[in-house]
Amino acid sequence: MVSGLINENPTVYEKKERRVRTDSSNTDEHSAEPIDQLEIFDHIRDIKDPEHPYSLEELKVLTEDSVELDDENSYVRVTFTPTVEHCSMATIIGLCVRVKLLRSLPARYKIDIRVAPGTHATEAALNKQLNDKERVAAALENPNLVEMVDECLLPSFE
Repeated sequence: MVSGLINENPTVYEKKERRVRTDSSNTDEHSAEPIDQLEIFDHIRDIKDPEHPYSLEELKVLTEDSVELDDENSYVRVTFTPTVEHCSMATIIGLCVRVKLLRSLPARYKIDIRVAPGTHATEAALNKQLNDKERVAAALENPNLVEMVDECLLPSFE
């Protein structure tokens, strides 16, 4: 690929200040403290964009409002907004969010990853792909994809 970037000059936003927790932010299944929406956002806010040196929060791909939580029914939905309608990295972004949440949340949670309505040319296909267990499992057997996901999930040292 010569340039390869779909969105060469994305708009970059300021990160929101992290909230201070009074507990140890324990996500143990037996924890008395329920997990809340902002805690889940804190887990995914620093995922790096696959094409740019910015976090998904800085690109407004993810916001606090991206996360819906029904703790009583162990259900989490994250709706992300690609920076452009034809984003070729939308599947990788969704996979990164899913993997980060699978690694961070207790196993009892059902995770639903969605592209915001009207924000991607292949929205329905992406939503189906990101929530199909066999397709996700197959993607995570591909060493190149796993390497790309792991790179996006590396901690940022800003």
